[in-house]
Amino acid sequence: QVQLVESGGGSVRAGGSLRLSCEASGYAYIPHCMAWFRQAPGKEREGVMTIDTSDGNTYWADSVKGRFTISQEYAKNTVYLQLNNLKPEDTAMYYCAADQSKLFFCRPSNPLFRDWGWGTQVTVSS
Repeated sequence: QVQLVESGGGSVRAGGSLRLSCEASGYAYIPHCMAWFRQAPGKEREGVMTIDTSDGNTYWADSVKGRFTISQEYAKNTVYLQLNNLKPEDTAMYYCAADQSKLFFCRPSNPLFRDWGWGTQVTVSS
């Protein structure tokens, strides 16, 4: 059974930083596309960043450009999301997502990822 487990969430003040981790298990190989989404109460889920693990290309939403970075560590089957210069509007549950299909459109605008984690909460106070 495949599993995605997030960690690293917490409460920080505006301008602070966090690093979220997503450990993938149960896969024959690291999924072709991995991503971070977020959802705040009363708002729809939105894609934050994606990484194509085959070539390392990353994609991002305009709201986090220049502040967030997605990266991977093959040896640990883990993808990270570095959150810098956090703002109160970044407060949300952050979810890891993955899709193994080589035909999958690996962009934050694509909501149809096959596998999802349970999420980790990020709270930013002003």
